[in-house]
Amino acid sequence: MKQVLGRKVGMTRIYDDTGIEIPVTVIEVEPHVVIGLRTQDKNGYDAVVVGVGEETRGRVPRQIAGQFPDGVDSKRSIHELRAEQDYEVGQTIDAAVFQPGDPVKITGRSRGRGFAGVVRRHGFKGGPNTHGSMNHRLPGSIGQSASPSRVFKGTRMGGRMGGSNSTVKGLRVVEVDAERNLLVISGSVPGWRGGLLTITSDERGK
Repeated sequence: MKQVLGRKVGMTRIYDDTGIEIPVTVIEVEPHVVIGLRTQDKNGYDAVVVGVGEETRGRVPRQIAGQFPDGVDSKRSIHELRAEQDYEVGQTIDAAVFQPGDPVKITGRSRGRGFAGVVRRHGFKGGPNTHGSMNHRLPGSIGQSASPSRVFKGTRMGGRMGGSNSTVKGLRVVEVDAERNLLVISGSVPGWRGGLLTITSDERGK
């Protein structure tokens, strides 16, 4: 399994050799520096600890700066990647780990929409707009009177919409620009421009 972190740049379109338009998302993958390893024997799982983003040592919190080994420059943040490849401390991981055509799945935080009603949040049809009706965008009845005299858990109602982790599967790497550390992914991915994304190889997509 291959996994990297990236920032969403935005969406655009490209054309294949036959002239078919393909909507794509451009993702910037900053070079990751391996600063530690998690092993099955010591930690109970296998993972790679990486530092991402350029930052001076004085501006990095001591809790983070203390995790960088000697000889490795400080980074803005640290993350764990569930990569199953053999890496060494100080090694750099970039967009070149993927190749065009690789199936991937991308996880990110979806766009926060704030409080939303049932029409927007769940796609309710709503009530009539004529004949004196005052039930236009209301949820309607949500429970019973005598039995069981309560609202069932999971009833679709108004509430906070978006702003949660979301994974999109069935995507593919269309192009890899190793010089500029860019990945061009088919389709759309969660979140706003500049949002942090986790790109993971999807073996089920082969």
